[in-house]
Amino acid sequence: MNFFSRSKAPAGPPEFIIACLGNPGKQYETTRHNAGFLFAELIADKQDVKINNIQFKAVTGKIELAGHKCLLMKPQTFMNNSGEAVRAAASFYKIPPEKIIVVFDDISLPCGKLRIRRKGSDGGHNGIKSIIYHLSSDNFPRVKLGVGQKLHPEMDLADWVLSSFSKNDLVELRKAADEACDAVELIVSGEIDKAMNAHNS
Repeated sequence: MNFFSRSKAPAGPPEFIIACLGNPGKQYETTRHNAGFLFAELIADKQDVKINNIQFKAVTGKIELAGHKCLLMKPQTFMNNSGEAVRAAASFYKIPPEKIIVVFDDISLPCGKLRIRRKGSDGGHNGIKSIIYHLSSDNFPRVKLGVGQKLHPEMDLADWVLSSFSKNDLVELRKAADEACDAVELIVSGEIDKAMNAHNS
């Protein structure tokens, strides 16, 4: 199912923020922690929109989903300070937490799996922890992209999330990111329950 039609970036202020988490820099492009960035590029490509505006400590682009203008953003603060960028954009456009959709990696899900949540704790994810801190709220929907569990229990978590995907895992991630595009469309449409029922693994 594909809701998208190719269009140029819409004019006017956004109603939603779609914050896609990752780390800037070529060395991080295909690492597990950058699943959110990979999603951002995919959904922008579907819309034929470039993510190339520099603002709010992020690179951004504007897209329209289900008739709603959205600010697509890739924070450039590095993962642990993602909330700085999200707060700056939310404050400028007066967008409440419930209209901020965060897309990020989840090590508890296998590659290719997707999970949507209406709100909740940070779950040990430093990017989410930063956003909760800077928004003073955990009441924002999130779309989790599975990146797989550590290969060994004793492996350092940072080493794992900053490791690159295998070729097969990257294929699976891209499938999940494609599915996440439809899920985000439903969330923007006000149908998060439908998104959870349709897409949660």
